[in-house]
Amino acid sequence: MTEKRYPLPPYTEETAREKVRIAEDGWNSRDAAKVSLSYSLDTKWRNRICFLHGREEAQTFLKEKWSKELEYRLIKELFAFQGNRISVRYAYEYRDKNGNWYRAYGNENWVFNEDGLMIERHASINDMPIKESERKFHWTQGRRPDNHPSLSELKL
Repeated sequence: MTEKRYPLPPYTEETAREKVRIAEDGWNSRDAAKVSLSYSLDTKWRNRICFLHGREEAQTFLKEKWSKELEYRLIKELFAFQGNRISVRYAYEYRDKNGNWYRAYGNENWVFNEDGLMIERHASINDMPIKESERKFHWTQGRRPDNHPSLSELKL
């Protein structure tokens, strides 16, 4: 049985935006096992300087990430799309175990197979230390509320 993750390519602006929001919601759940199901069994990632191969490595990476990046909250925004490719920009906030806060800014390029599973993820990310008073993402952990400002609206 073939796994499918809707919406499927080729993407329209509407379905690309939907795919981005689904990804954001998944990452905000911080459920590595569930999130990893969005990636093909042989997915290839570049995340900063880490190169991952396969769904299992992606799941392990995410589990470790969210054990270190506490109170993680993410906003993704569609940047571009064509066919089976989507590009996003995003920002997320987290604190480390010492209570230091950060805002990470990044861009991702995604490639999907015909079943809507991500086969490639290329991420470039920069972390910026912030004061707790500079935080902009204050919703209860989990899905970002629909009425919360976007990255553009927050001027990030």
